[in-house]
Amino acid sequence: MFFDSWEDIFAIFLTSLISYAVLVVFLRISGKRTLSKWNAFDFVVTIALGSILASVILSDKTAISEGLFAAFLLILFQFIITFIASRFEFIDKIIKAEPTLLYYRGDYKKDAMKQQRVAKSEILSAIRTSSIGSIEKIEAVVLETDGQFSVIEKSQNDDDNSNSALEDVNGFEKDKD
Repeated sequence: MFFDSWEDIFAIFLTSLISYAVLVVFLRISGKRTLSKWNAFDFVVTIALGSILASVILSDKTAISEGLFAAFLLILFQFIITFIASRFEFIDKIIKAEPTLLYYRGDYKKDAMKQQRVAKSEILSAIRTSSIGSIEKIEAVVLETDGQFSVIEKSQNDDDNSNSALEDVNGFEKDKD
């Protein structure tokens, strides 16, 4: 059916307006981490929030208060888990993937590329996107926990890995000179 009544349209409008406003307030209170780049954990929370909001807006069987309470609980759980994960490394490793070294000092890490399902063309694309014209200027390419590529240029002091940004990257220790 295309149209039931203006009353239903108004109810959806009012429910959407209230739900949206309260959800924005919840997200602002919970902090930047709730809206950060997605890892698998963030993805699940975000999809669940969208599902709850859609249910509240479109279903007359879900009360606004119930939907908003469910959204509040998801945001609260996400806040608690990320709070704990930022203080305990083993919890952080449970909810996040490790960054993976895909290219290092002229070598493509084929096993890592295969495991992460990354083609050489994607690595080259990431290098081009970083505005570095020569692959010889690249120290490393890393697939980050959120699925983005980090391209790291060679430093002036080529032998100093002691303060490397690669220290927590899967595959770096084995290749360290």
